[in-house]
Amino acid sequence: MVKRMLPLVIGLSICGIASAQHLPATAQSASSATETTQTTTTVTTWTSKPPMGALTEDAIKTAIANAGYKEVKGLEFKDGVWRTEARGGNKQWAKLAVGPINGRIYPADGPSKLNKNEVSAQLTSAGFQDIKHVKFEDGLWNAEARSTRGGDVNLKVDPNDGSVVARSHD
Repeated sequence: MVKRMLPLVIGLSICGIASAQHLPATAQSASSATETTQTTTTVTTWTSKPPMGALTEDAIKTAIANAGYKEVKGLEFKDGVWRTEARGGNKQWAKLAVGPINGRIYPADGPSKLNKNEVSAQLTSAGFQDIKHVKFEDGLWNAEARSTRGGDVNLKVDPNDGSVVARSHD
């Protein structure tokens, strides 16, 4: 999977700036007497299973343990990331999100190094267009955008480097 993802990431990075053209959200056609506007909406949904190349559940538990958490409970794949609660070194329970591919831990109450504008800029440089509804919640940035293929996607974005952690299918 890594071999397949690397060319895609490189291609998106290179093509992101070159393909900064706006794809129309509506298609318009005119008849002889009246003008009709036709709108196409793409429904995006999160898959209930981790994507191809994702870390196994055991690898996710190991990543959580390596981050200093113990007693993982309720681990489930939801909204594109692994969600769980784990007891930290302070013996308090913390809600966590874990990236399915990168295995990074995102505490729900963790801070973000990036602001809304920086996240939008990172997504634009990755080739996404029409970026909107950028919001930081539960340790990850969430955004809606149009992919390079023209479909609407929901994104989960790393609060430290602006990389896409998960995306809905378009």
